[in-house]
Amino acid sequence: MAAADEGRILLEDDALQQNDEVTGDGSVDIKGRPVLKNSTGKWKACPFILGSGGCERLAFYGISSNLVTYLKSKLHEGNVSAARNVTTWQGTCYFIPLIGGVLADAYWGRYWTMAVFFTFYLIGLCTLTLCASIPALRPAECVGTVCPSATTAQYAIFFIGLYLVALGTGGIKPCIWPLGADQFDDTDPRERGKKGSFFNWFYFFNNIGAFLSSSLVVLVQEDIGWGLGYAIPTLVMAIGIVIFVAGTPFYRLHRPGGSPFTRISQVLVASFHKRNSVVPEDSSLLYETQDLRSTSKGIRKLDHSNELKCLDKAAVVSDSVFKSGDFSNRWRLCTVTQVEELKILIRMFPIWASGIIFSAVYAQMSSLFVEQGKMMDRTVGSFTIPAATLSSFNLISVIIWVPIYDKIIVPIARKFTRKEKGFSELQRMGIGLFVSVLCMLVAALVEVMRLQLAKELGLIDEDVAVPISIFWQIPQYFMLGAAEVFTFIGQHEFFYEQAPDAMRSLCSALSLLTNSLGNYLSSLILTIVTYITTKGGNVGWIPDNLNEGHLDYFFLLLAGLSFLNMLLYIVFARKYKEKKAS
Repeated sequence: MAAADEGRILLEDDALQQNDEVTGDGSVDIKGRPVLKNSTGKWKACPFILGSGGCERLAFYGISSNLVTYLKSKLHEGNVSAARNVTTWQGTCYFIPLIGGVLADAYWGRYWTMAVFFTFYLIGLCTLTLCASIPALRPAECVGTVCPSATTAQYAIFFIGLYLVALGTGGIKPCIWPLGADQFDDTDPRERGKKGSFFNWFYFFNNIGAFLSSSLVVLVQEDIGWGLGYAIPTLVMAIGIVIFVAGTPFYRLHRPGGSPFTRISQVLVASFHKRNSVVPEDSSLLYETQDLRSTSKGIRKLDHSNELKCLDKAAVVSDSVFKSGDFSNRWRLCTVTQVEELKILIRMFPIWASGIIFSAVYAQMSSLFVEQGKMMDRTVGSFTIPAATLSSFNLISVIIWVPIYDKIIVPIARKFTRKEKGFSELQRMGIGLFVSVLCMLVAALVEVMRLQLAKELGLIDEDVAVPISIFWQIPQYFMLGAAEVFTFIGQHEFFYEQAPDAMRSLCSALSLLTNSLGNYLSSLILTIVTYITTKGGNVGWIPDNLNEGHLDYFFLLLAGLSFLNMLLYIVFARKYKEKKAS
């Protein structure tokens, strides 16, 4: 009966796709029916996704921006313990997307994956709000220097809520921007050309949410109370879920295509099993279904490419299979589309790896940029500016650059490149990598100025701020924001466009993974530099007293690594062959 129903749906799809009013990419509605172009998708559906995404980011940063302060002031943790718990939690937030991506691609689809993980997210936020509001769920306030430790139950309830938030954001992150991009039909040139604007505005609304959290919500938490400070993100998330569900009638959904890991493994096993086979010169002799669709639901066929021919052996029809007429064993015979999926992932790997170095540069915004700012003049009248607040200029930069890019740069670039999106994803990412090099050079120049003034004033041996305004840091924050708009948004779009249809959520999760790996790489570089530069009793480049160190050398090192990374990126980007789907 199930097979008959599926056959009926496929026949309906084939008939309806002859009608111009139906999307040509196989998208369906919430009930699995083909969708009409005029009443679904495009900018009818995108506002709901943009709104829910902005609410999710506000809720996330409402927790993460000031988490270390809550752990220290309310759970009475020490500096080391609080910092360790925050970094472990943040790392988890960037690894769980791999789980969410696989569930979306293989089993549930993006819509239902988000619906499930939104639920976990809201439960986690409610738990944290209760912990901050009910005195019994947290230790008593400090009396003088005596601070009672949290009980095991208090710790357990708080961290259950915290990791439910991590689980929720991990399931939503790899699905939300691919779901938005799904609203534009890849087979329609008019719709496909508008997809780049969605990525720009998605990032714009994300940063609006982050900016509001980093400023207003943090202010409420510290000046009014943590109960209200956590209730606001919870309420905003509830509103975001309502917005997301309200858009259901307008969404275009793509069917899940089965486990991506299984499909990859089948190609590897089949090609190894037939390692002695000869790949025919005529690629049309390789195995592929004769139907309009691929063997998996919702997946377009991919054209054969001449790279990595050793993998083509998986699609070679052996004599035994030909004689038996049984072509169903995917562990012995794969389609050309299935082989091309693995080839795409391999081609994408160098592009993906380039994002790790960029993320290592981006990590300086919340670490060494702050340390540099602490050693500068932070006073404005009688008010002292916290060094970390300058990161707001990065968010402001993104909020400014997105409309400039979308409304000014793209139309100008379009006249020269003849491309609807102005720049290709690879060109856009390359520009961002170049700007990141300039950003680190500017940061190094500011540090040279600071150290020169410290030398002139005889402050080298003094662990005090140098009288040079912290506002000299604004250009490096603005340049990092510009680099972010080019590289991160280009990266998101690239991994959506070039990923195989059945692996788009997984590839989105892999692009998020570069953020986590970039932070780890930054820590590794810092450890190596410290070890080498402190040999022989030297103070090193980054001592506790930055006035006697050379933070400028470290920034120049990162600029050099970024420049080499950019050159390697250019080499692989020039060789990259875009996928061709039927």
